[in-house]
Amino acid sequence: LVGAPTCLAFNVGCITSCACGYIGMKVAVYANVRTAHEAWLDLQKGFNVALRAGSVMGFCLVSLGVFVLFGLLVLFRGVLFSDKASDAEDLYEALAGYGLGGSSIALFGRVGGGIYTKAADVGADLSGKNEFGIDEDDPRNPACIADNVGDNVGDVAGMGADLFGSFAEATCAAFVIAGSSYKVADGIAGNYPATLFPLLLSSVGIVVGLATMMVVGCIYKVNDVSKIEGALKGVLNISTVLQTPAVVALAYYVLPARFALDETFDNVTPEKCIASVLLGLWSGLVIGYATEYYTSHTYRPVREISETQRVSAATGIIYGLALGYLSCIVPTICIGITVAVAHTVAGMYGIALGALGMLGTLTMGLAIDVYGPISDNAG
Repeated sequence: LVGAPTCLAFNVGCITSCACGYIGMKVAVYANVRTAHEAWLDLQKGFNVALRAGSVMGFCLVSLGVFVLFGLLVLFRGVLFSDKASDAEDLYEALAGYGLGGSSIALFGRVGGGIYTKAADVGADLSGKNEFGIDEDDPRNPACIADNVGDNVGDVAGMGADLFGSFAEATCAAFVIAGSSYKVADGIAGNYPATLFPLLLSSVGIVVGLATMMVVGCIYKVNDVSKIEGALKGVLNISTVLQTPAVVALAYYVLPARFALDETFDNVTPEKCIASVLLGLWSGLVIGYATEYYTSHTYRPVREISETQRVSAATGIIYGLALGYLSCIVPTICIGITVAVAHTVAGMYGIALGALGMLGTLTMGLAIDVYGPISDNAG
């Protein structure tokens, strides 16, 4: 009974992931020349075009993902499975194929696209700088176009497919755990609005993303190149701050005052679910700041790598690898704390909510990510 619906969900997940990547790349390519044109006239206008074009990918991916997943849920619930709580587990297990379908496309988009991106990038450097002393973006460099295409393939389609898989799998995991709660008294399997809580979290993220795009231009003025980095961080800051009260309000509105997930976690409250989501949400912000510290030329680590290159290429490689290992410490601690606390208060359901919390600002995270190849190719 579960096999055919799972196969259907898998194929729908594959198609949705491909569609998101295709739309994102189309918009990114159209936005490249427009960003360049606006940047000649005014820096703020160029920044706005690149960021808004990047947000198309973020909104497209999350909204399409939520809409299609909800459509599958309605189809399965109305046609293939009954409304009985005992059927909820089979329904959500079949729905889990949707996340696996998205991840299968991520395997090609992220891994294949990432390899293509790096191969084109290194090739452009080797053929230009090392052989002829010209820049990688010089029109006389035959690898220039391959490098620009690679940025779109890896950072737009690849990253989009990767995050689509993460978002779909985390949502489906929460669904499956909620669906299996029919075995215990006070389980939420028979409470349809409560079981939709994971999907509603992502839906609220879309609204928060729209609000962020409306206010970020008023708060952060980009009238100098040095202010671009702060404005991009501001997008993440604003969306995280706005998402916090939205999560709290949604949990109190949708979840019952007390419910059970299994025999061990039989006293779960909205407050415990809120704690799991917010831990993931704010851990994501901290990880973003830590990543920027280790990868931005504004801060010391990248500058230290460039200084070690003066000695030899070998010292640069060794020092860069060491800093790469060092950069993993903060994300590992954040994820560890989130998983430990979330599992303590709400079991595996809490961990799934923590993952959705980290992806709560996915619309703006993808907007910042896609801003990169758009502005790079515009240059």
